[in-house]
Amino acid sequence: MAADSSAATARERVAALADERVDHRFKGLPPDADGLTVGELAAQRRNLFTDGFTTPVLALSAERLDHNLRLMETYAARHGLAFAPHGKTSMAPRLFQRQIEHGAWGITLAVPHQVRVARAFGVRRVFLANELTDPSALAWIAAELAADPGFRFVCYVDSVRGVGLMDAALRGTARPVDVVVELAAGEGARTGVRTEEECAAVADAVAAADTLRLVGVAGYEGEVPDADPGRVRAWLRRLVSLAVEFDKSERFSAADEIVVSAGGSAWFDAVADVFADVPALSRPVLKLLRSGAYVSHDDGHYSEVTPFTRVPEEGTLEPAFRLWAQVVSRPSADQAFANAGKRDAAYDLDLPVAQVVRRDGGERPADGVSVVKLSDQHAWLSTTGEADLGVGDWLGLGLSHPCTSFDKWQLIPLVEADGTVVEYIRTFF
Repeated sequence: MAADSSAATARERVAALADERVDHRFKGLPPDADGLTVGELAAQRRNLFTDGFTTPVLALSAERLDHNLRLMETYAARHGLAFAPHGKTSMAPRLFQRQIEHGAWGITLAVPHQVRVARAFGVRRVFLANELTDPSALAWIAAELAADPGFRFVCYVDSVRGVGLMDAALRGTARPVDVVVELAAGEGARTGVRTEEECAAVADAVAAADTLRLVGVAGYEGEVPDADPGRVRAWLRRLVSLAVEFDKSERFSAADEIVVSAGGSAWFDAVADVFADVPALSRPVLKLLRSGAYVSHDDGHYSEVTPFTRVPEEGTLEPAFRLWAQVVSRPSADQAFANAGKRDAAYDLDLPVAQVVRRDGGERPADGVSVVKLSDQHAWLSTTGEADLGVGDWLGLGLSHPCTSFDKWQLIPLVEADGTVVEYIRTFF
């Protein structure tokens, strides 16, 4: 299938999301929108605050989303990096499409279901940042590869046993599955092969399996123990050295290009610096960055750890999420409750942050208001004397951790600065 035809098909599949009917499945949407298609509702350009939306409702800033997409596109290009943003963050095909339109090589994913979602919406390049040993999932991947010559799929291998399980599941398939050896970030880190000697053993196991093709090395520097710039760069240099040694020993002889991949959302500046010094190898090198949280950024953890705090001259990501809740109880001068809780807001890294209060069409800073606890459906608010907060007020909350914000919402309004909802982002978790 020609690339232009495939891109058109992907756009058509994403566009078809607009045909889904709005109903009770989707939190926060106007009750009187039931029965409309998503596209019909978007065409009405309703206002988030005055046209029937109910709280809690999660909003994604149209302007800030666009800014973040453009910034990372520019950053990757400036540093000579290919970019496969981690799709587990949003699991939103419409955002996958926009990321690819903004120069992404493909989409990184973590588990087979996520790959199925990406393929259902026409994503043609997938990097699976995990070892895949499930026979049913491997059979499906093999069928996708056989049916679509333009589909590129790469996944981790991190054990000789894992290679053996993959080989057994894939015997008789038409195309070999491309794999990269995952180098662990250190002792006690998450997944990956702990030593270079063990990496060589895994690579040799791949060479002995006709069903697999070794195309590179990869890992995740975010798991480096006691991570700091020195330790992270030292591990990244190990990763590059592993690629160089594998190339010298002709372990990439079957590959068309050599993949060297790393990059979460906290250390991509280190990845850019170290990957800039990857030497010439026997084949073209695909330097693949996989950061994903940038797409929405946040008001908590990632706002603190983003590399742009270390290299401000490169730009600044902007937090694009705001969760709107309503004050439903004000039992005392120092306490209030809003109607959003663990079902609605990320809370695994930090509690939400009270940012603004809306009343009678006006908006002001949420001075003297802080979130101190979440129940399933309530935010516990502590209020000081300066807090002007009453029952019925809308409270805008900043969130920490994009990955556990997206997954609580199936249809997210994309909102312009004046409150106009211009689109809806469908997620598939």
